Amino acid sequence: MLGWGELTAGPAEPSRDAGASAMTPELQRMDWMPSPPLAPVDSPLDLDHLSRMTLGDTELEQEVLAMFAEQAVRLLAAMTAVPAETGALAHKLKGSARGIGAFAVADAAASLETAIRTGHDRPHALAALKEAVAEARAAIATILKH
Repeated sequence: MLGWGELTAGPAEPSRDAGASAMTPELQRMDWMPSPPLAPVDSPLDLDHLSRMTLGDTELEQEVLAMFAEQAVRLLAAMTAVPAETGALAHKLKGSARGIGAFAVADAAASLETAIRTGHDRPHALAALKEAVAEARAAIATILKH
Protein backbone atom coordinates (compact mmCIF):
# COMPACT_ATOMS: atom_id res chain seq x y z
CA MET A 1 0.00 0.00 0.00
CA LEU A 2 1.36 3.42 -0.90
CA GLY A 3 1.18 6.37 1.46
CA TRP A 4 0.02 9.93 1.00
CA GLY A 5 2.17 11.96 -1.40
CA GLU A 6 3.68 8.91 -3.05
CA LEU A 7 1.54 8.83 -6.15
CA THR A 8 1.19 11.09 -9.11
CA ALA A 9 -0.91 10.79 -12.20
CA GLY A 10 1.04 9.80 -15.26
CA PRO A 11 -0.10 9.65 -18.86
CA ALA A 12 -3.77 8.78 -19.08
CA GLU A 13 -4.92 5.55 -20.73
CA PRO A 14 -8.30 4.98 -22.32
CA SER A 15 -10.73 3.08 -20.10
CA ARG A 16 -11.06 -0.64 -20.80
CA ASP A 17 -14.84 -0.18 -21.03
CA ALA A 18 -15.37 0.45 -24.75
CA GLY A 19 -18.48 2.54 -24.09
CA ALA A 20 -16.85 4.81 -21.49
CA SER A 21 -15.15 8.04 -22.42
CA ALA A 22 -13.43 8.46 -19.01
CA MET A 23 -9.65 8.23 -18.73
CA THR A 24 -7.85 6.28 -16.00
CA PRO A 25 -4.53 7.77 -14.86
CA GLU A 26 -1.47 5.56 -14.65
CA LEU A 27 0.04 5.71 -11.15
CA GLN A 28 3.77 6.17 -10.55
CA ARG A 29 5.78 6.23 -7.32
CA MET A 30 7.54 9.53 -6.55
CA ASP A 31 10.12 10.20 -3.83
CA TRP A 32 9.61 13.44 -1.90
CA MET A 33 12.09 15.59 0.00
CA PRO A 34 11.51 15.13 3.73
CA SER A 35 10.27 18.04 5.81
CA PRO A 36 12.21 19.55 8.72
CA PRO A 37 11.88 17.54 11.93
CA LEU A 38 8.89 18.18 14.15
CA ALA A 39 10.86 17.39 17.31
CA PRO A 40 13.46 19.88 18.52
CA VAL A 41 17.03 19.33 17.39
CA ASP A 42 19.77 19.40 20.06
CA SER A 43 21.98 21.67 17.97
CA PRO A 44 21.22 25.29 17.08
CA LEU A 45 21.47 24.17 13.44
CA ASP A 46 19.71 21.33 11.70
CA LEU A 47 22.58 20.18 9.51
CA ASP A 48 20.42 17.62 7.68
CA HIS A 49 18.07 20.42 6.63
CA LEU A 50 21.02 22.58 5.56
CA SER A 51 22.40 19.70 3.51
CA ARG A 52 19.05 19.23 1.76
CA MET A 53 18.80 22.94 1.01
CA THR A 54 22.31 23.00 -0.48
CA LEU A 55 21.91 19.64 -2.23
CA GLY A 56 24.81 18.25 -0.20
CA ASP A 57 27.31 20.82 -1.50
CA THR A 58 29.55 21.37 1.56
CA GLU A 59 31.27 24.37 0.00
CA LEU A 60 27.90 26.03 -0.53
CA GLU A 61 26.87 25.11 3.04
CA GLN A 62 29.90 26.95 4.42
CA GLU A 63 29.27 29.98 2.22
CA VAL A 64 25.61 30.17 3.24
CA LEU A 65 26.45 29.76 6.94
CA ALA A 66 29.04 32.55 6.79
CA MET A 67 26.55 34.84 5.04
CA PHE A 68 23.86 34.07 7.61
CA ALA A 69 26.21 34.76 10.55
CA GLU A 70 27.07 38.18 9.11
CA GLN A 71 23.49 39.01 8.16
CA ALA A 72 22.17 38.10 11.62
CA VAL A 73 24.59 40.53 13.28
CA ARG A 74 23.64 43.31 10.86
CA LEU A 75 19.91 42.72 11.35
CA LEU A 76 20.16 42.70 15.15
CA ALA A 77 22.17 45.94 15.04
CA ALA A 78 19.56 47.50 12.75
CA MET A 79 16.78 46.44 15.16
CA THR A 80 18.52 48.40 17.90
CA ALA A 81 19.28 51.38 15.66
CA VAL A 82 15.85 51.63 14.02
CA PRO A 83 13.24 50.16 16.42
CA ALA A 84 10.37 51.03 14.06
CA GLU A 85 11.76 48.53 11.53
CA THR A 86 12.22 45.68 14.01
CA GLY A 87 9.20 43.71 12.81
CA ALA A 88 10.30 43.70 9.18
CA LEU A 89 13.88 42.91 10.14
CA ALA A 90 12.76 40.04 12.39
CA HIS A 91 10.70 38.69 9.51
CA LYS A 92 13.72 38.77 7.20
CA LEU A 93 15.87 37.01 9.81
CA LYS A 94 13.15 34.39 10.33
CA GLY A 95 13.17 33.47 6.65
CA SER A 96 16.95 33.30 6.44
CA ALA A 97 17.14 31.18 9.58
CA ARG A 98 14.58 28.71 8.26
CA GLY A 99 16.56 28.39 5.06
CA ILE A 100 19.71 27.21 6.82
CA GLY A 101 18.05 25.12 9.53
CA ALA A 102 18.49 27.59 12.42
CA PHE A 103 14.98 26.85 13.63
CA ALA A 104 15.52 28.25 17.16
CA VAL A 105 16.46 31.59 15.59
CA ALA A 106 13.43 31.43 13.30
CA ASP A 107 11.12 30.65 16.25
CA ALA A 108 12.62 33.49 18.31
CA ALA A 109 12.21 35.90 15.38
CA ALA A 110 8.58 34.81 14.99
CA SER A 111 8.04 35.40 18.71
CA LEU A 112 9.47 38.89 18.35
CA GLU A 113 7.11 39.57 15.44
CA THR A 114 4.20 38.46 17.61
CA ALA A 115 5.38 40.57 20.56
CA ILE A 116 5.56 43.63 18.31
CA ARG A 117 2.13 42.97 16.84
CA THR A 118 0.48 42.39 20.24
CA GLY A 119 2.51 44.88 22.23
CA HIS A 120 3.46 42.26 24.83
CA ASP A 121 6.97 41.59 26.15
CA ARG A 122 8.97 42.99 23.25
CA PRO A 123 12.21 43.39 25.30
CA HIS A 124 12.09 39.74 26.41
CA ALA A 125 11.43 38.54 22.84
CA LEU A 126 14.35 40.62 21.50
CA ALA A 127 16.66 39.25 24.21
CA ALA A 128 15.60 35.68 23.33
CA LEU A 129 16.31 36.36 19.66
CA LYS A 130 19.77 37.73 20.48
CA GLU A 131 20.52 34.61 22.54
CA ALA A 132 19.34 32.27 19.76
CA VAL A 133 21.46 34.14 17.22
CA ALA A 134 24.51 33.94 19.51
CA GLU A 135 24.06 30.16 19.84
CA ALA A 136 23.64 29.72 16.09
CA ARG A 137 26.68 31.89 15.37
CA ALA A 138 28.78 29.86 17.83
CA ALA A 139 27.74 26.65 16.08
CA ILE A 140 28.52 28.23 12.70
CA ALA A 141 31.95 29.35 13.90
CA THR A 142 32.72 25.79 14.99
CA ILE A 143 31.63 24.40 11.61
CA LEU A 144 33.63 26.98 9.66
CA LYS A 145 36.83 26.20 11.62
CA HIS A 146 36.87 22.65 10.27
